[in-house]
Amino acid sequence: MSLFFRGLLFTASVLVVGGCATNTTTTTEPTAAAVPEPMPSETTLPEGVGINVSYMDTTVGPGEDFFRYVNGNWIDQTEIPGDQGRWGSFQELRERNNEMVLRVLQQASANPKYVDGSAERKAAEFYRVGMDSARAEQQGVQPLQPMLESVKALNTKKALQDYLAYEDRRGGDSFYGFGVFPDLKNSKVMAAYLGAGGLGLPDRDYYVKDDSKSKEIRQEYEKHIARMFEMIGEPNAQKKAQTVLAIETQMAQNMLTKEEQRNPYNLYHKKSIAELNKMVPSVNWQKYLTDLGAPSLDTLIVMQPKYMETFEKIVKQRSLDDLKTYLSWRLIDGAAPFLSNQFVQANFDFYSKYLRDVQEMSPRWKRVINVADGMIGEAIGKLYVDEAFPPQAKQQALEMVENIKGAFGDRIRNLEWMSDSTKQKALQKLSTFTVKIGYPDEWRDYSALEVNAGDDASYLANVVAGNEFNFQRELDKLGKPVDRTEWGMTPQTVNAYYNPLFNEIVFPAGILQPPFYDYRADAAVNYGGIGAVIGHEISHGFDDQGSRFDAAGNLMNWWSKEDFSQFNSRTEKLVNQYNAYQPMDSVFVNGQFTLGENIGDLGGINVAYDGLQRHLQENGNPGLIDGFTPEQRFFISWATIWRTKYRPEFLRTQVLTDPHSPAMYRANGPLVNMQAFYDAFDIEQGDPMWRPESERVNIW
Repeated sequence: MSLFFRGLLFTASVLVVGGCATNTTTTTEPTAAAVPEPMPSETTLPEGVGINVSYMDTTVGPGEDFFRYVNGNWIDQTEIPGDQGRWGSFQELRERNNEMVLRVLQQASANPKYVDGSAERKAAEFYRVGMDSARAEQQGVQPLQPMLESVKALNTKKALQDYLAYEDRRGGDSFYGFGVFPDLKNSKVMAAYLGAGGLGLPDRDYYVKDDSKSKEIRQEYEKHIARMFEMIGEPNAQKKAQTVLAIETQMAQNMLTKEEQRNPYNLYHKKSIAELNKMVPSVNWQKYLTDLGAPSLDTLIVMQPKYMETFEKIVKQRSLDDLKTYLSWRLIDGAAPFLSNQFVQANFDFYSKYLRDVQEMSPRWKRVINVADGMIGEAIGKLYVDEAFPPQAKQQALEMVENIKGAFGDRIRNLEWMSDSTKQKALQKLSTFTVKIGYPDEWRDYSALEVNAGDDASYLANVVAGNEFNFQRELDKLGKPVDRTEWGMTPQTVNAYYNPLFNEIVFPAGILQPPFYDYRADAAVNYGGIGAVIGHEISHGFDDQGSRFDAAGNLMNWWSKEDFSQFNSRTEKLVNQYNAYQPMDSVFVNGQFTLGENIGDLGGINVAYDGLQRHLQENGNPGLIDGFTPEQRFFISWATIWRTKYRPEFLRTQVLTDPHSPAMYRANGPLVNMQAFYDAFDIEQGDPMWRPESERVNIW
C-alpha cells in the first residue's frame, strides 16, 4: 500500500525511541535539584542499568533548560555520524537493532533448517541479492528498462489508465494510488481508497512557497531530475526536468495541506464508479479496477476530490509526451536506490545530502536491511525476537500497560472540564483498547512471495516482487472480515503506534529496549521511558484525530457540543505554546501540524507519572538512586529518551514535513505544564521553564 495511506492508518509516530545508556551508578547528591525529605535509604543498580549521569550537565539548572540539564554533556561530546542527519537515543537503538538483524539474517542464511521456500530463507536470499553490488554494477539500468519501455509504448491518453493500474500493483503512486483498509465510518468492513500521490519533494509546501529557500530547493530538484534523465540516456533532459516540475507543481497546488489532512473528515468522500467516471472521465474506472484485480468494486473512498479534478485537467491540458515524461521520472526516482551506484549516489546527493545535510551514505547492508523490513519484515522478526525479547520482558510490559490504562481512566473521571455523559463514552473507549506487545501471535504467510536469487536476479526485481506481494495481500482483504490481529509494524521496529480503526496500541519488541525499557531497571526509569510511550499512544486515542473515532473504531462524534468546544479551546492553547518554539532562525514549530503528537506527549507523561505513583504506593519507595528521587529519575528518564543532536538542514526538513516536534521541545514542552515537574526540582517563578498556572495546558 502506498505510503500516503499510512498517515491515515496510524495516528502514532516515530515516538520515543531509545539507545542503551551505559552508566556507572553513583550515590552523589544532584547538584542542581533539591531532594525531598524524608526518603528511604539509597540503593544502587547494576552497572549499565538505568540513567547515565555522566551525560548530564549540572552546570545548567533543571528549571533553566531541562533537556540540556539531562543531556548537555552527551551533546557536547557527541559527533553525528556521517551517514546520519540526526543522532540520538532513537538512532542508537536502531543501529543496535540493525546489527542484530544482520546477525540473525547471516545465521539464517547458513542454517540448513531454513529450507528453500521458507520465509526465513526468502528473507536471507532477498538480503543476499540486495547486497550483491557487483551484480548491480554489471546490470546498470537494465532492470528498469522494461518498465521504461512500457511508458514509451503508450500511444494514446486512454492507454494511460492501463499503465497506472500496472504501476499501482508494483508499488508506484504516479498521480494517485489505490489502497485497502477499514472503512473510516464502519471499521468492520474493508474499503478501497483512492489517494493523491506522485510528488518528488517531501511535501506540497515545497512547491507552493515563495521564500528564497523553497525556490532554491525547486531549482536543485530540477537539476537533479535532469541529471537522472541524462543518466538513462534521454535527450532534452533539462526540458524534461522542467516539464516534471511544472506538472508536480500543478498537482501540489491542489492537494490538501498537511494541516487539513489532520481532519479525517476531509479525507472521506465515498464515490460510486458512476460518480468517479463523471469526476475523472479520462479514466474508465471499471476497467482500471478490473486491471487492478478488483472488478467487483462499485464504490471507492476518494481522499482528495479536488485533487482528482486537477488530475483530470492535467490529462486534458498536457500532451501525451509530457505525461510520459512525468511517468518516466516517477519510475527513475522510485527505482534509483536499487540500481547501480551512479543512480544510488545521485539519489543520495539530492534527497539526503542536499535536503537533509547527511554527509555520507549508509553502508549498503543497512540500506538493504531497511528495504527487506518493508518487503518480508515479519520473517525477519521471527528471527529477531528469539534473540532480543525474552518472555519476562513481555509480561512486565503488559503489567505496566494495565497500570497506566488504569491511571488514564482515573484522569478521565477527575476531569473538571468534561461532562459525566462524555466521560462515560471516553471510559468505554479506553476499556476496549486492544494491547499488542512485542510480536504477533500468528506470523505472516510469505508463501506467495517470489524472491529470485538466481543468476538472472536483480535487486530491483525483488523489490518490485515484494511490492506486488504486499499489494495483492491488501487487495485480497476486500470482501473479507477485518483482521484485527494484524500488525502494522514489524517486531524489530523502533517505534510504536495507535490505530484508531482498531482502537489498539501496539509496541513492537524493537522499542522495548533500553533506554525506553529495561526490565532490570527501577520503576521510575521505565515509567519515564516506555511508560510515557504507552501513555503517549493511549493519548493518541483522544488527540485531535483519535478523538473523532469511537470505541468501535468508527469515525463518529461521541462528544457533547460543549465538551468538544472545551477540548478545542485547550488544544488551541497547546498549538500556541508550540508555535512559539523556534529551533532555527525564521523556522518555527507548526503547532497545528504537530498537535496530535504534542497532545500525545503531554498526556503520555502525565499518565505515566500517575502510573508511577500507583506503582510506588503498591510496591514501596526504593529511595535515592544515583542521588535522585523516583520522581526526579522519572523526568530525567523522559528527557533521556529525547536525547538528539541535529544537522541544520535535517532539522529544517523535519520542522517542515514531520508531525513530531523537534526532540528538545518534546523533552521540555510537556514539562512546563506539569506541577509535578516543578515540585520534583523546585522550579520557581523566574526560572525560564516556569509558567504561571493560567498558561499551563491541561487536557487529559
